[in-house]
Amino acid sequence: TGVVPFVALLLLQRRPVAGRALLGTGPGCPGHSLCRSNVQEQTRRQVALLNATAQDLFSLYLKCQGEPFSSETDKLCNPSGVFFPAFRVNRTSERKEVMVAMYKLFAFLNASLGNITHDQEELNPTAKELLDRLHNTTKTTRGLISNLTCLLCKNYNVFQVDVSYGESSKGKSAFKKKQQGCQVLRKYVQVIAQAARVLLPHLSPP
Repeated sequence: TGVVPFVALLLLQRRPVAGRALLGTGPGCPGHSLCRSNVQEQTRRQVALLNATAQDLFSLYLKCQGEPFSSETDKLCNPSGVFFPAFRVNRTSERKEVMVAMYKLFAFLNASLGNITHDQEELNPTAKELLDRLHNTTKTTRGLISNLTCLLCKNYNVFQVDVSYGESSKGKSAFKKKQQGCQVLRKYVQVIAQAARVLLPHLSPP
């Protein structure tokens, strides 16, 4: 537990560990001057892209894991026991509150994607399409985190956020690794749809 600035968090994203940083504001907001002029539109497009491709990623993941995941999806991939950051914002929430919630969500998701990608590189090294999809999704998520960092710093002077990371799959059996990835990706499909509904109106042009 400790205070971890955004810059450090960006370096930690591929580590499948539990971590926490404290929300704070202050004059030392890093990198806000590096915001691109179209950062809001770029953020909107990234969220829309992740939402549009989430189900296909999950379906491809299932296909590559083979049986029994394809035939017992509801049982094995039930995400009810999977931890995800609490997401209590809606369209009427304050924009700052929405942005902070989104940062927590996508920082967690990025670490989880890194974990899943690492496992699949070991378990399914020849599944090129799946690995490419995972890498591309992770790349988009990292870009989104960078843009959210910029918007939070520039608009609200927020430079530290309380972040939780998911459970590591290290030391688990191949089956359990596949199952954990399946559960996380199914939850991702649900959560990204909700996130898009909430965030996109806040990023739409006036």
